[in-house]
Amino acid sequence: MIATPLALHHAPLLHALYTATPGYFALLGTRVPSLSDVQRDVEIALLDPRRHLELLHDDQGELIGSLDSKVDYPEAGDLTINLLLIREDHQSRGLGKQAVRHLERRVPARTTRVLASVLGDNPRGARFWERLGYAFTLDARPAMTWYAKSVNQLARRPDEKRPAEKRPGDKQIRVASD
Repeated sequence: MIATPLALHHAPLLHALYTATPGYFALLGTRVPSLSDVQRDVEIALLDPRRHLELLHDDQGELIGSLDSKVDYPEAGDLTINLLLIREDHQSRGLGKQAVRHLERRVPARTTRVLASVLGDNPRGARFWERLGYAFTLDARPAMTWYAKSVNQLARRPDEKRPAEKRPGDKQIRVASD
């Protein structure tokens, strides 16, 4: 898997991913966003230096998902996963887990916990986070529920050090399979 920081010119790729994942938007009771909606959302997200948007590709370069996270949200020391989206025809292959484990291995040094928001009534999403060791933390239904994991619980090899923070302009990041 390859994680690539998303730039504004990648909005059509993100839109294609959304189009290939209509079930997620149906779950939320909304339509798949238009390309102009996606472009506007990406533009706004990129104005926030705490937000990190990534496209996820397989080893052959095929787009398989996206990851949207934000540091120091909702509180200082938190890293929140706003959205992890895997294309419907690639789900249930362990790719979401792989993307989360990769993110967990590179959390900023000041991070104390990782949170994941689950939008709408999404029992499958809740089970996904629970299987990865995240615990139910906050009920903000009907909009969302939150799951959290302490940095001390993150999946790291004993000899693995926390990497330096990713900076704007960093290139592709290869993700090793778990």
